Amino acid sequence: MSSYTNYQALAGLTLGKSTDYRDTYDASLLQGVPRSLNRDPLGLKADNLPFHGADIWTLYELSWLNAKGLPQVAVGHVELDYTSVNLIESKSFKLYLNSFNQTRFNNWDEVRQTLERDLSACAQGAVSVALYRLDELEGQPIGHFNGICIDDQDIAIDNYEFTTDYLKDAASGENVVEETLVSHLLKSNCLITHQPDWGSIQIQYRGRKIDREKLLRYLVSFRHHNEFHEQCVERIFNDLLRFCQPEKLSVYARYTRRGGLDINPWRSNTGFVPSVTRLVRQ
Repeated sequence: MSSYTNYQALAGLTLGKSTDYRDTYDASLLQGVPRSLNRDPLGLKADNLPFHGADIWTLYELSWLNAKGLPQVAVGHVELDYTSVNLIESKSFKLYLNSFNQTRFNNWDEVRQTLERDLSACAQGAVSVALYRLDELEGQPIGHFNGICIDDQDIAIDNYEFTTDYLKDAASGENVVEETLVSHLLKSNCLITHQPDWGSIQIQYRGRKIDREKLLRYLVSFRHHNEFHEQCVERIFNDLLRFCQPEKLSVYARYTRRGGLDINPWRSNTGFVPSVTRLVRQ
């Protein structure tokens, strides 16, 4: 379990508490969580981060009223820059989006601008928002992570408590390889409610070859770990960089949706460009 679960910055979160669902616009519903709560224990400093990246959100339950009162629906795409002071807490994001339901907006761009303004203010960082009409996405196929899936190994596992021990000596030999590894067995738990978070992860690296059994055991050890999605991805990136010391590294996770939202964080020290594609469980 993370050491900051009782930190005062988390005490005011609506997550895990009974709440009223408002259907008229209220930006104050948004709540941020300082990224430093996770980064400080990992030795990550805001002015010297070993990665760049973003948190990509998909908004599946977004609706408002047009100027004449006719309901509108859209799918939203949000990218929150890794340099923001805060990440956005997901339940508060859901409650905030619900507050659009009975609110009139003059046009779609006003909705987009409102989302960008409010999310940027909460995150204290750069946010970009795109809105899509349903017919723009109807022909979009279910995608997949490119790479070698490491899940079908015939191994016995009996530890589900987080540990970095599996990564010690996980990268061996002198030969440098460049490969992309994928697992669909990533499962952690919400920091506050301990509800399960299910995800697929893509790890792209160049360096000494990483032992796939050790890597899988490490990823499975998150199974009882309590941490937000974004924090898990940064922890995985930091651990792989520390223990395996690759020349290049990118870590990208796509999680299943909850409350009409999915979160897809990525971190990289290369020119990595994430594929924004919906996976089969999303």
